[in-house]
Amino acid sequence: MQLRLLKNSVISTSQTLAVQTVMLHGERDKLMPNNLKHFAVNADDVERARDFYQQTFGWQFMAWGLPGFFLIKTGTDADPGVHGALQGRREVVPGKPMFGFECTIGIESIDETITAVETNGGKIVMPKFHIPTVGTLIFFEDTEGNVVGAMQYEEGYGD
Repeated sequence: MQLRLLKNSVISTSQTLAVQTVMLHGERDKLMPNNLKHFAVNADDVERARDFYQQTFGWQFMAWGLPGFFLIKTGTDADPGVHGALQGRREVVPGKPMFGFECTIGIESIDETITAVETNGGKIVMPKFHIPTVGTLIFFEDTEGNVVGAMQYEEGYGD
């Protein structure tokens, strides 16, 4: 595929990335939108972490589900940002505590994603788990040892 640019034209970084995506993958419409949909902050001391993020970034927290679990609202109603959670530190993979932000990718099909992860050298480390009113979640380890979540959200979740 050839790409022609006009002489002296200026292309922004986002335009360049869009062009690269089209060149690598063909028509953009054929790709599934596998957007980052959720992050979780894992903490040894949930209350201390809640105070930190509330005071540092102005994030709002709402208790949800199990004790010590909070939903995080990072933005405003006009610009809500990414869904977040604050939770106690856990080990999805035995012996590997979750440090840093835990990210979950929104996917269209949990079963197709499981197949794709395994086909491409990844490993499912937490089997399908259904969270009522939210969706079905897995965790996988990528080829570099990173543990990542993938969630098939229920219809209408987050709208």
